[in-house]
Amino acid sequence: MPAHDVLIIGAGLAGQRAALAAADAGATVAIMSKVHPVRSHSVAAAGGINAAINPADDWRSHAFDTVKGSDYLGDQDAIEVMTSEAPGEIMYLEHIGVTFHRNETGHLDLRAFGGASMKRTAYVADITGQAILHVLYEQLMKYSDRVDRYEEWFNTSLLRGDNGRCEGVVARNIRTGEMQTFTAKTTILATGGVGQAFKPTTNGLICTGDGMSLAYRSGARLMDMEMIQYHPTTMTANGFLITEGARGEGAHLRNANGERFMVESAPNKMELASRDVVSRAEQKEINEGRGTGPLKDSVLLDVTVVPKNRVLEALREIVNLGRDFAGIDITKEPIPVRPGQHYTMGGVKTDVDGETDIPGLYAAGEVACVSVHGGNRLGANSLLDTLIFGRRSGEHAAKVAASMAMPKVSDAQLRDDAKQIAAIIDRPRTGRRVSEIKEELGESMNKYCAVFRDEEGMTKGAEVVNRLQEEAKTAYIDDKGTVFNQDVLGALELGFMLDCSEAIVKAALERKESRGAHSRTDFTERNDEDWLFHLTVERDGDGAAKLGQAPVTITQWQPMERTY
Repeated sequence: MPAHDVLIIGAGLAGQRAALAAADAGATVAIMSKVHPVRSHSVAAAGGINAAINPADDWRSHAFDTVKGSDYLGDQDAIEVMTSEAPGEIMYLEHIGVTFHRNETGHLDLRAFGGASMKRTAYVADITGQAILHVLYEQLMKYSDRVDRYEEWFNTSLLRGDNGRCEGVVARNIRTGEMQTFTAKTTILATGGVGQAFKPTTNGLICTGDGMSLAYRSGARLMDMEMIQYHPTTMTANGFLITEGARGEGAHLRNANGERFMVESAPNKMELASRDVVSRAEQKEINEGRGTGPLKDSVLLDVTVVPKNRVLEALREIVNLGRDFAGIDITKEPIPVRPGQHYTMGGVKTDVDGETDIPGLYAAGEVACVSVHGGNRLGANSLLDTLIFGRRSGEHAAKVAASMAMPKVSDAQLRDDAKQIAAIIDRPRTGRRVSEIKEELGESMNKYCAVFRDEEGMTKGAEVVNRLQEEAKTAYIDDKGTVFNQDVLGALELGFMLDCSEAIVKAALERKESRGAHSRTDFTERNDEDWLFHLTVERDGDGAAKLGQAPVTITQWQPMERTY
């Protein structure tokens, strides 16, 4: 039975940064991922990472922009931690080999991103996440004496001891089907978001809410789950992400009449308003008949206004996306885009050191809700979130582990998980296919919990989720084998997504106001008097979702009208 001081589930940026920090602190570390680490979804983060490294900038300005972007639902103590530590983290990345773009003077170049009061986004063309992820993985290779890598292992449950602490996990070796118990003094979840509960989504197939659901089932609280970000520029045909970096370089948004419609919604920031503002403006154009395309369901992203040499230098990946998947040369003609599900602001409730409600269990990155994003995340703050709180979680978990004895755990949970998987494999073909249920879930969530919401629609969405939860209990799979049985994983992931979807819809129905990404047509105004608090979701004794409240931490910026 493997045993480690710190066990990390997920090997994207948050997980790898946590592993490096814990190893630097002297802990024995294991990092586990259901895919090879460099295939983690962090690789899809394109545009850049925010930090106040310009001498004319200040982290307090970055903090205020983040607070404002969150629609005042972000916890300001956590935001202050993230933004004040951001410059040092950028320097760390640069020193270990991340090839950030440099300007003509040799200094790190910065581009503009939405909701920011000045340029503060460092970048590597439009492959920033990939560049950082590969460099961190290279660094992990140097720690082979202290970091064990379990690549292509799937976490099936968390272990809790008699004292209530998290004492490790049960996992399945995807390559062989072997089940194993992993003991740990501390465990860090870094499993990402739950985008696959929506269709379409910019998220990879692996983003199925695993860590959120496992923590929730173990007794942890989820927070801000109603806050789902729709990115303004996803390709209409397939939901692929067109980076905000395109608008940062000067691209325009136009409707079917060729008008730059953002002048009405954000006359000062235009296309570089916050993502929720831009997404609503786009959806309004589409809803009112000014959309483009055969179905009039798109607007146009016009990159032709950006000098071609700059596009080819700084936006080369979206040039390839436009050519390969839309048949469009974006240097010569606009590309159709529309809002698409992109990010989960909510997640497992943590403090600034990543600690959850469960002793010994931490969370960092998109799986967590510290809450630095509140009602709406600013572009290029996600990579920063993963790295700052990944590092802090790793450091704190290693410190706690240093003063503990290794817990003693049994294989009882392993046997239960193995029985559950055997039962899934043995299901008769009398129910629905897992893929059919996932498809209906994604379409329903996108229909009822998207850019605009109302009680009637979300009630229908809740009814669909509840029905699908029952149908999932008898959903059958085709693959009966053990080697790379993705059908089994799909069935387990479906359960994770349904858990998260129930929490999302329940919290969204409860919040009777419009704030950030949560925009209700039946409650159109933000209501600080009645709703300036976080909504939490936890399981009650019967396994049902129970809502609660948590205060919003305000340190120096009182809520005010949010305009761009």
